[in-house]
Amino acid sequence: EFRLDLDPSLGDTHRVNMPHPDIFPALSENVDLLLDDGRLRLRVLKADPTCAVTEVVVGGVLSNNKGINIPDIEIPVSALTEKDRKDLEYGLELGVDWIALSFVQRPEDMLELRKIVNGRAKILAKIEKPKAVDQLDDIIAESDAIMIARGDLGIEVPHESVPIIQKQILRKCRKAGKPVIVATQMLDSMIKSPIPTRAEAADVATAIYDGADAVMLSGETAVGDYAAVTVATMNRIIENVESDPHYRKITDSSHPGAENTTADAICCAMRRIARLLPVTTTVTFTSSGFSTIRSSRERPEAPILSLSPNISILRQLTLVWGTHTVIADTVESVEEMVNQACKLSIQEGLSSPGKPIVLIGGMPFGKTGTTNLLRIVWPDTELAQ
Repeated sequence: EFRLDLDPSLGDTHRVNMPHPDIFPALSENVDLLLDDGRLRLRVLKADPTCAVTEVVVGGVLSNNKGINIPDIEIPVSALTEKDRKDLEYGLELGVDWIALSFVQRPEDMLELRKIVNGRAKILAKIEKPKAVDQLDDIIAESDAIMIARGDLGIEVPHESVPIIQKQILRKCRKAGKPVIVATQMLDSMIKSPIPTRAEAADVATAIYDGADAVMLSGETAVGDYAAVTVATMNRIIENVESDPHYRKITDSSHPGAENTTADAICCAMRRIARLLPVTTTVTFTSSGFSTIRSSRERPEAPILSLSPNISILRQLTLVWGTHTVIADTVESVEEMVNQACKLSIQEGLSSPGKPIVLIGGMPFGKTGTTNLLRIVWPDTELAQ
């Protein structure tokens, strides 16, 4: 037997302090507790509001500041601790672009975060709890993006379920048009090695083939011995996948149908035009990021050049698949839109004089969520100057 309690004194081989009083009332007999990334497993024999008596199923060494996972129950507490709230406010004061919330269990967690952030950043849900998978559609709806945090997720669900859940989340995010990140242990061996395992390379490639907007490194760049080499390795894997002729076929085969909106009608037409004409660039003018995100959902063959006078929005959009962002002047007419699109697409090396580009925007200009304009333009030499 091993006891978890609220006594702050030093632990021993019989008991230890667990300084989370909100957890105890939620525990019941036969609930499993996973400590230190699942290395230790305890099974609850009995619990009350101040302690839990457990049976050690898988033992080992437990030191301070280790995490606890409880896969079988929903903890009736906010995903935001008091320290989180202070750190969040500090980050928002610094002007961070994205806020990622860990251990999301329900859509209400994201609603709480959005209320605090109040439009100062985009919010991202980390999916790492089985309870979050159960309410995935609602969580996606309340988030600006999703991260598949496979490390903690793999602790709380069977390992063999993680790839299936990953693909499920990728499909749902693609359909919803929400950016999705695949994260954790992608090139884990490169923490101590200058080359990845072949299985790790395949893992990164699979995420790209399945439509991830981004893949993320964790320990490899936080504490790894080969951080820069790891980033370069991941980049080469991505570039090789995207140069594979079958990559486009796979992307097209998993393409979600357009929704019954003006914006999706425009973006769907853009995708078709980019297939029929030798389009070099899709140019989106956006004040909120909406046009760019809906364009990215279509996965056009031509790269997306996102133009906006709002530098904060452009920084947020760097997470979105296929997007190259550039700050631009506010436009007040279609003529100004055309001139800027032609000039900047050439300046950024995405197009050249005489090569067609597709423009997407909204009228009236500067109004959020009004994507209703599409135009095909052939930049000429004069506009390139």
